[in-house]
Amino acid sequence: MRLSSFLVRLILIGILMHLYVGVRLIPALPIDTTGRWLCVLWLVASVFLIPLGMMARRIKRQPLGDRLAWIGLPAMGFFSSLLVLTFARDLVLASLLAVDAIWPNTLALAHWRAGSAAAVPVLALISTLIGFFNARRRARVVTIDVPINDLPPALAGFTIVQISDIHVGPTIKVRYVDAIVDAVNRLKPDLIAVTGDIVDGSVPRLSRHTQPLSRLTARHGAFLVTGNHEYYSGANSWIDEFRRLGLNVLLNEHVVVDHEGARAVIAGVTDYSAGHHDPAHRSDPVAALAGAPRDVPLKVLLAHQPRSAEAAAAAGFTLQLSGHTHGGQFFPWNFFVRFQQPFTAGLARLNGLWVYTSRGTGYWGPPKRLGAPSEITRLRLVPGGPG
Repeated sequence: MRLSSFLVRLILIGILMHLYVGVRLIPALPIDTTGRWLCVLWLVASVFLIPLGMMARRIKRQPLGDRLAWIGLPAMGFFSSLLVLTFARDLVLASLLAVDAIWPNTLALAHWRAGSAAAVPVLALISTLIGFFNARRRARVVTIDVPINDLPPALAGFTIVQISDIHVGPTIKVRYVDAIVDAVNRLKPDLIAVTGDIVDGSVPRLSRHTQPLSRLTARHGAFLVTGNHEYYSGANSWIDEFRRLGLNVLLNEHVVVDHEGARAVIAGVTDYSAGHHDPAHRSDPVAALAGAPRDVPLKVLLAHQPRSAEAAAAAGFTLQLSGHTHGGQFFPWNFFVRFQQPFTAGLARLNGLWVYTSRGTGYWGPPKRLGAPSEITRLRLVPGGPG
């Protein structure tokens, strides 16, 4: 299989990062020569295991692809922490050198170098193991009350359960999805919102593992919008499959639901970036609301990326439900999400629009969550006062 230019660049960048970690840590480790060579061999293996893990879903031969993912993706999570901690160690050592320059011989710098070099891989391993446990356990249920101005009394307590970013693929299979569906159904929601990035792979490979989604049960049904990973995986085929499973797929369109005599508009847009993959799927919140009754006070938009919020607010929506960010998934990447998205996680306000951004119900890439727990979100609408 010929390497793509992207993969070549990825490996080159990976080599540089591994070189940095090796040069900064291995000479300072309090171990013998054999131990140092074993560390070098691990870093060399890691350089190639990580891209193999990332590309595993493209490997048609099974179970080889999944096995490579289970090796390469945890290695990616471990090395990510190793890299961050190595950089943090360098900052600490630089500070200690500055102190030593001002007050010579007050610090045992050699002791600090050796001790910190040994601490970095230990801390990286501990964080990876904790992150693995957090990622692989079933997502917790988070309950959020959303105050809606002029909410009709019949809609007070209306419950929407949101799941997002499951990423069924090499390491997330049918049992994982089954547990999510069971938890959602136990909540007995009025409506289920599935806000994209459900799959990482083709329909023939993953349809068996998404089958539990057909059991999602709510009074007014389950509604789904596409995420960017659906477009990486063959969006049109997946849209057909989701509909076969009984999910109501909203492609820049809406439905009106009647709940105890009160009406609500439930709309959905294609992923914010969908137009780059298929011009016919360009995301359009205005089109999603076209023809909706004007006198309905509650207008809910399902939009995979929080970046849709500005257009949603301008179009007149009341509440937007999004995902995509994973809340950063694991430290410190949660600090970088805000450079691409206006919201990282939780409930926020944009002009007259409430935006809830889910941390996701599964995970992407490394089976690792640290500081950003996965969630099944139960949103309850409550009166917010006069408009």
